[in-house]
Amino acid sequence: MTTIEQVEAAPAQRVARQPRRRRPKFKDTWWRHAVGILALLFALFPAAYIISASFSSDATLTGARLIPRHITLDNFRTLFKTNVSGSSSQASAHYVHWLINTIIVATAVAILSVLLSAFAAYAFSRFRFRGRRMGMLALLLIQMFPQLLLVVAIYLIVLKTGDVFKVLGLNHLTALIVVYLGGAMGVNTWLMKGFFDTIPKELDESARVDGATPAQVFWGVVLPLAAPVLAVIALISFVGTVNEFILASAILQTPDHFTLGVGMQAYIDQKYAEHWGPFAAGVLIAAVPVVLLFVFLQRYIVSGLTAGSVKG
Repeated sequence: MTTIEQVEAAPAQRVARQPRRRRPKFKDTWWRHAVGILALLFALFPAAYIISASFSSDATLTGARLIPRHITLDNFRTLFKTNVSGSSSQASAHYVHWLINTIIVATAVAILSVLLSAFAAYAFSRFRFRGRRMGMLALLLIQMFPQLLLVVAIYLIVLKTGDVFKVLGLNHLTALIVVYLGGAMGVNTWLMKGFFDTIPKELDESARVDGATPAQVFWGVVLPLAAPVLAVIALISFVGTVNEFILASAILQTPDHFTLGVGMQAYIDQKYAEHWGPFAAGVLIAAVPVVLLFVFLQRYIVSGLTAGSVKG
């Protein structure tokens, strides 16, 4: 046997000699399954309760059960009726507008947040310039302040800006999108920068040797490799925008411009009385776009969340 054949055969011999790992027995790992099942039940109980309330004919949640006594679709019909009798008619007439506004705002924030964060993260990751470290620290420090501290300042800024640019004033979805973009830049930039640091800089240099411009390197080399973290940023931005209530309630003032977070409150306050059935049905419908986006991006989520946590 020649030396080359011996070298090629050595790995196969080592693999053959390695004993097969024994699968742990259930009696040794039963507690892991028990903890996993309890965590799953704890996470799914609120969702199951909302699903039950959306199909239940009970008007309140005090007597509601996990399995409804009478299953009905009246709660869903109420949401899409424009001429209904009762105190919830006005809220029902605007539900479609709220859903459309939420999808528009969430989609715009997700796309623009990915682009702006990618630009900033690429600059911090690849370029060396004066003020780079202070800029990164400033982005990090801004995110340390809770959102409630910014409501008054943001309201006044939007109010004064509306005197000059109407589209960026109060009661405009464009102003809400801009506010959301400013709040998400810090965390998204840091997360994306950590991922960009794992992409070898030699790829950029080889692309420049082939004659690629800096823009071509960014769009053609870096962004395709950063697809996992881009998907994670888009998902986090979309879900966070759909769930946001405080800033939207401060900026949006008329029902036609409300998002779902603000508008759905009308079903459970004193203005339109308490209608928990339509409220649960509306929440269930609002969860559909989030679930579809999660299913579409699920293959990127795990790799995108873990790859940026360690610098390569």
